[in-house]
This record gives sequence, structure tokens and C-alpha cells, in this order.
Amino acid sequence: QVQLVESGGGLVQAGGSLRLSCAASGRTFRWSGMGWFRQAPGKEREFVATISGSGGDTAYGDSVKDRFSISRDNAKNTVFLQMNSLKPEDTAVYYCAGRPVGLARMSEDENRYDYWGQGTQVTVSS
Repeated sequence: QVQLVESGGGLVQAGGSLRLSCAASGRTFRWSGMGWFRQAPGKEREFVATISGSGGDTAYGDSVKDRFSISRDNAKNTVFLQMNSLKPEDTAVYYCAGRPVGLARMSEDENRYDYWGQGTQVTVSS
């Protein structure tokens, strides 16, 4: 059974930082593309960041570029999202997603992901 479990969400003031983690179990994602998406109340799910299986390639949504950083530790089967200079508009449920095992390319398209975590709430107060 494949499982992605996010952690690290919480309440933070504007300008602060949070680090989200996504731990994969049940099946290795060590060489699979991974991504982070978010969904705010009343809005569609939005691409945040993605990373290739090796970690050598990354891409970011325009709204988070230069503030967020995605990384991975393949030895621990874990993906991270470092979020700096947080804004109230970053408030959302953040989801970790995994591409099919063996597909190393990153993707900004949520339809290319087969596995999803349950989400972690991030709330940024002004």
C-alpha cells in the first residue's frame, strides 16, 4: 500500500517560514518525480513545485518562485518544501504528490501524478 504523509504545516505570521515534509512508504519513490500542490478554500488546486527523481531538476509556480524551495532525500524517501517569506495568500492545504514509480521526470500537471497525500494545512496570518 502506497502512502504519502505530509507534515510540518501550521500557523505562521506573514514573513515567516515553514518546512513541509512528505514521507513515502509502501513503495519507493526514490527515482520518481514528485510535486507539491495546494488548494485554498473556494479555489482550484494549484501547482506549487516539482522535482525530478534525481533531484537535479526543479520547477516552481509563478506565485512562489524565489520564495519556496523543493528538495529531496532519496535515502530517506522524503521530499521537502521550504517556504520562506510567507504571505497570507499562501494559506491553503498543501498536498504532496508522486508520479508512477519509475517515472523520473518532474511535472507541473497534477494529472500526471498517481499518488497523493492527505494534505497539511498552512495558515499565514497578516
